[in-house]
Parts: sequence; C-alpha cells; structure tokens
Amino acid sequence: MEQLFNRKYIIQGLFLVVAIILLAKLFYIQIVSDAAFVAAESNVLKKKFKYPARGAILDRNMKVIVQNEPVYDLMVIPNEVKSFDTLALANALEISFDEVRKNLKKAKAKSNYQSTPFSKQISVQSYARLQEIMYRFPGFSTQDRTIRHYPDSVAGQLFGYVKEVSQADIDKSEGYYRSGDYIGKSGLERSYEDVLRGEKGVVNTVYDARNTPQGSYANGKYDVNAVSGERLISGIDIDVQKLGEELMLNKVGAVVAIEPATGEIIALVSSPGYDPNILVGKGFGNNYMDFIVGNPYRPSLVRPIQGYYPPGSSFKPIDALIALQEGVVDPNTTFNCPGYYMAGNHKVKCEHVDGNISMRRGIARSCNTYFCHVFQNLITKNGMKNQRQTYQDWRDKVAKFGFGTKLDIDMPFERKGYFYNADHYDKIYGNRWGYTTVISQAIGQGEITATPLQIANAMAIIANRGYYIKPHLIKGMGDKKLVKKEYVTKNYVGVDAKYFEPVIDGMQDAVNSAWGTATLSRIPDIIMCGKTGTVQNPHGKNHSVFIGFAPRDNPKIAIAVIVENAGYGSTYAAPIASYMVEKYLKRAVTGARANQVEWMKGQNLLPPLIDPNKKPKLTKADSLSIKKTDSVKRVKDSLKIKSAVIKQSVSTKPVANKPAILNTKPETK
Repeated sequence: MEQLFNRKYIIQGLFLVVAIILLAKLFYIQIVSDAAFVAAESNVLKKKFKYPARGAILDRNMKVIVQNEPVYDLMVIPNEVKSFDTLALANALEISFDEVRKNLKKAKAKSNYQSTPFSKQISVQSYARLQEIMYRFPGFSTQDRTIRHYPDSVAGQLFGYVKEVSQADIDKSEGYYRSGDYIGKSGLERSYEDVLRGEKGVVNTVYDARNTPQGSYANGKYDVNAVSGERLISGIDIDVQKLGEELMLNKVGAVVAIEPATGEIIALVSSPGYDPNILVGKGFGNNYMDFIVGNPYRPSLVRPIQGYYPPGSSFKPIDALIALQEGVVDPNTTFNCPGYYMAGNHKVKCEHVDGNISMRRGIARSCNTYFCHVFQNLITKNGMKNQRQTYQDWRDKVAKFGFGTKLDIDMPFERKGYFYNADHYDKIYGNRWGYTTVISQAIGQGEITATPLQIANAMAIIANRGYYIKPHLIKGMGDKKLVKKEYVTKNYVGVDAKYFEPVIDGMQDAVNSAWGTATLSRIPDIIMCGKTGTVQNPHGKNHSVFIGFAPRDNPKIAIAVIVENAGYGSTYAAPIASYMVEKYLKRAVTGARANQVEWMKGQNLLPPLIDPNKKPKLTKADSLSIKKTDSVKRVKDSLKIKSAVIKQSVSTKPVANKPAILNTKPETK
C-alpha cells in the first residue's frame, strides 16, 4: 500500500515539472521573445533587401579604376497593385503608356506575390518625381542600388562586366541570389565575385491592412545591415594600360607586361578593346550585340589569355637555355649559316647569310640556321635511335617554362595553348619521325602555340634568371596583401642561373648593337634586353612579335607584344613595347620618341574584311575601341565622330609609309 502511495506522488510530481516547463516556455515566447509575434504577424511584415556597394578596384598606385554610382529600381508586387494612373506613372518614368502595361505584365509572369523589378536603373530625376507621388501607386516601391563605373574607360576585357543573374546563377548560389540581382559575368568582376559583392542587408517594415507602411518592425531589432564588398588592389598601372590601348588602336593583338619579381601584371591589353562603361546600364543588351558580338574583329576574345600564337623567334632564347643546361652547346659553339638549314630534303630559310656564328650573335641576329643546329644537337644527343624519347624529354623541359599548360591567372577562361608530345607524333608518323620532322619547333613555329601571357611569363623567367611566380592581377584585398600561396611561390624551370647570362647578352645586343634586330626598342638611359619575332601566318601577313625586359640588372618589367598582320617584329611590336616600358619606368615618353608614340597610335593595321570592289558599308560593329562614357546618347553621338576611323578600319589601302626614324633592316623569323 505504501508503495502505491509513493508512486502516486511521483507521477504527480512529474506532471508538475512538465507543467512548470511548459509555462516557463510560454512565458519566454510571449513576454521575453518576439519570435512568435513575428510569425503570427508575418502577413503584415515585408522584407526589403538592401544591396551593398560592390568593392572598388584600385591600380598599383592606389588610383581608383573601378567604382560605383547610385541608381534606383522601381519594384512592384503585382498582387498588391490597385487601379492607378498609368499615364502619370509613364510620365514620371519617361516611358510610354504601353511600356507601363508591358512591364506590369512581365512582373506578373515572374511572380504575383513577390517584389519584382518593374523599371530598372531609373534616372535620379525620375526617382525624385516618383518620391512625390508614390502614395498614388500601391504595390510599387523604390529600391537603391549601385552600378559600376570605370573612370578611365579602358580595359573592358580585363574588368569584365556585371549582369543580371540567370536562373542557373540563382540555383548555384545556395539562396544568396534572387531574381533581379546582379553578378560578375567575366573578367575580374567574375573571378572575385564572392569578394566584391558584399553581403545583402534586410529591413523589416510593418504595413497595415491598407498596405500603408507603419515603420520599422521592433525598432529594427531584426534588421540586418548591408556589408559593402571588399576593396581590391591590383598590380595594374592604369597609365601604362591606357597607353598600351592607345598604341594598339586599330590593330589586332595583345600586350602583357609583368613585374618579374612578384608576378604582378602591370598591363593586360587585348585589341580590339572596348570601353567597359558601354556594358553598364539600360544600354547593355544593345551595346553588347552591336559592339561585342557584332564586331568582326572579335573583342570578346581576351587575346592575352585566349589567343593562340606560335611564339616564333621569341622561342629561341628558351632553346638556347636548355641546350646550355644539357651541355650540347656552349656560348662559343659556332655553326655556319649559308642563309638556310637543310633538314633532310627540307630547306629552312634564314633572312641572312651569317657565316660562322655563335650563340650571342645568333640570338641578336635571330639566326634560323644557328637554332636549327642547336635543336638538332638537343634531339640527337642520345643517338639517332633514341630521338623519340629525347624529344619528349626536351618537350617536358620546355613545358616547365609554362608552355602547353594554364598559368592559373586570376581571370576566367584562360586557355593553355598546345604543345604536342611524342605520342601525338606517333599517331601521325608511326615510328618514322625525328628531329627533321619537327624542325619548325626550333624557331617557334609548327606544332606549338602559346598565349601572350605565356610568352610574357617566359620573359619574366629569363629576367629572374630561372624562376617565375604565377602571373596575377590582384595583389591585395581590403587592407591585406594577397596571401595565396601560388602567388608568392617561386617556380623553378631547371636551368642554372649561370646559363642565363650568355643568353641575356644576346638579347641585350638584339636591342643595343648595330646588328641587332630590335634596335627600335632602345630606351635612352635604360638597358633593354629583348628579342623580335616574325610569326608565320597562313591566313595573311605575318604577325609582329617582341619580347623583352628592362633594365638588365634588377629587372622591373617583362613584356610581350603581338600585333597581328603587321609583318616584322622590329617594325611595330618592338617600338610599342619600348614606349610602354619607358612609360612605366620613367612615367613619361619624352623627346623625339613622344612624336613616334603619336605616329604609332595613328597606324591602322586592321586586316580588310570586305571586297575592295564594293563600297564599304558603315555599321556600328566596325567601331573597334570605343572610348566613350556610359551615356547611351553619347555612344550614338560618338559613332558619328568615329566615322572616319571606321572607314579607315575597313579600307583595303596599304598603311601609310613610316617616318624615317622607323626604317629598319629586315629581321629573321
């Protein structure tokens, strides 16, 4: 009986404890916490997102090169829209009566209950007019945003553009993006989207039964402030970048300049280029189709990281370095150049008859015959029967210089070029091939292509005497320096530092000696080392190439310039490189060279796109480097001003004669 009595009190005690817990929880929910009230009253609460400003981008001298401008969107919740004065709204927005109806129909198609963009990026004047009459348009609200602005109107391919998110972007974002948000789609805007975009904020507002806002809910207790995106500090020198784009105006090609000691990219020019401001605002769609997609010279191709070019004679110093390391030649080894080299029954021509020539002069003169002999020694050093494996070993050594692989620059869509291995030749020739089959690679032609970034990186390796740091555009985020390991790690290429000096001697002579092929790249008071190249092009005139670095000791800049269909490397690529190097090192191009800069800017080397017997037809797509503001009106007005340049760009007439100071002796490939 006593046991039964005890069990009764135990059960009652348990019920009492549970009751106390439930009462305490109810007290907390109703008195201490507002969570239940928020849930109960959610039908009268509306969340309005606050969009953060995207992070600014600065150049290496801390000049702002990408910034923001305020704009406003008119939003609508279709289910809350009452009858309204359509004409009054149309007048406030400066759009047509029909456009108001069309926009409302589109908003309903997206969602009847969620806030949807009705009119994006309205003007400040329209915003001011709307604020006075918004009470007349239930269901409508305004939303603050910022859009990008590029003060220097250059480097469109480098910066990229920001565009409204697609459904695929929304699905991948794990809830961050909503319809109407914007995302970086190309260039740095894409690569650093997660850093630049910041974090959205939320404002909770109470509305009464008449859809009239009653103020912030719970005094803003549940609001979240927007957090602006991080500031990025780049290695770009915007003044050098701007000069490069001006020099490449009305030319097709690329320029890449790197600081050898850090791998920071100083300039990355893709020509034809475009003003990134034309891909901002309401005119994005039309401008993208007219100036980017519709341009026959393909400005959408980011040539520094996507263009494939045979390196040509700029490849010769790399062959020389590997040959020295392997011991198949030394700086004093000579070969006879009768003006050609016989590879079996195939004759490889040389532009000069150099006679007995050694490495230093062979580099300075860019002697094809000399480097064919070097290549022969490299591939046959283990005997004629072992050429296949020896070729593969040589190919792997060259690959350490960055050829045939991506360098992992912090830009999207980099390509790796191609550089065939022994297996590839086995598929074509079986076991019947040797050095004479692939002799064109001795002079950077044939089955090897590289991006301008890879070619510039090879120059940085030579400037550093044996290593490179992966090229990159961004060196700091916020107040911190970039700490990515791959952007501070030295990548050695397997050639001892002592072997670089004789090769650099030849590159110095190429620029500074009387017999050099790159004399037009000389810079007063600066020792520039370089190498010209004339790259064979089966589709037209040869490409003009120059690689170099300066100064010789403690180099500050390595550069590669490619100008398509421009002929000898000494004529166009070499002087363009020297002007940009001088601008970087001295901050100005002075004296007589300043006049040469202006002459170069005016040269039109665009390959013709039309039948010379037909009258040229002027279209928007013929405008290649658009230097205008983000105003759509100014874009249209500028087309008229640019007509003369556009007509010249489709002309089949030859380029005007060069001034006497640019005359030069022909150089080899």
